[in-house]
Amino acid sequence: MGRVTVRRPVVRYRDGVVDRRADVLAAEEPIEIRLAGSPLTVTMRTPGDDFDLAVGFLVGEGVVHASEDVRAIRYCAGATADGQNTYNVVDVALDPSVRLPEKGLERNFYTTSSCGLCGKASIDAVRMATTWAVATDPVVVAPGALAQMPERLREAQRVFDRTGGLHAAALFSADGELLVLREDVGRHNAVDKVIGHAARNGMLPLRGAVLMVSGRASFELVQKAVLAGIPVLAAVSAPSSLAVELADEHGLTLVGFLRGSSMNVYTRADRVAEAPLQGAPQVLVAGDAQECLHDERVGA
Repeated sequence: MGRVTVRRPVVRYRDGVVDRRADVLAAEEPIEIRLAGSPLTVTMRTPGDDFDLAVGFLVGEGVVHASEDVRAIRYCAGATADGQNTYNVVDVALDPSVRLPEKGLERNFYTTSSCGLCGKASIDAVRMATTWAVATDPVVVAPGALAQMPERLREAQRVFDRTGGLHAAALFSADGELLVLREDVGRHNAVDKVIGHAARNGMLPLRGAVLMVSGRASFELVQKAVLAGIPVLAAVSAPSSLAVELADEHGLTLVGFLRGSSMNVYTRADRVAEAPLQGAPQVLVAGDAQECLHDERVGA
């Protein structure tokens, strides 16, 4: 199977000293996901946990909802000149009761490891009906438990320690217990691997769970969380505007800029146990602004 890391020679410059050495890089290889032998998508990923990646991708597409939906997964022979298996083609056999993706949802094209939605046939294909209502999940997460998750995520990133070039996603319990972590060059791949692991082990919906990601919170990551029944998504960086809108629409708690004891809770803040909010944000309407400017001129 493809390696998670590779070694390449580099010329290193440090404090005026130049030397040659081997550097460890995160591996990036294409993987083709097929359904019953028919190509569905090709994406770039870090080899490893490929079956989890395939199933997680199908959960994020609204195709797979439970472990029983998947009959079998296997590697297919790769297209090498000598006929050797590259382990870069995965074929998923679904239960006959599972409805195959609509034509508009098919993604028979090449994507990069940094894009999970590139090439969608239509905007309508992005917003799909959910199976579980995360808005009704009664989970409550203490700020202290959330504050510890980024450090626990970082401590568990074994490949990142060697390469410095991988994203990570992890599932935590509400009290901060690390349930599963995956690394990948693509942040959406890392999330797919985590969700795929949960799906293959009969854990969906992931009620009461927190999905922690090492980067920003995008629309696609909120979508994947909602489709897996995850009520809380936390990120160390910023969310996008559309991510916040989608989280608000589905009742998902979205936390951004989670660094130490600081965080911004953008939606469903009632799930984050905390003292009552101090004061309220002051909203300045256009008329008020005009009056304030006028008063300032008069006072001058």
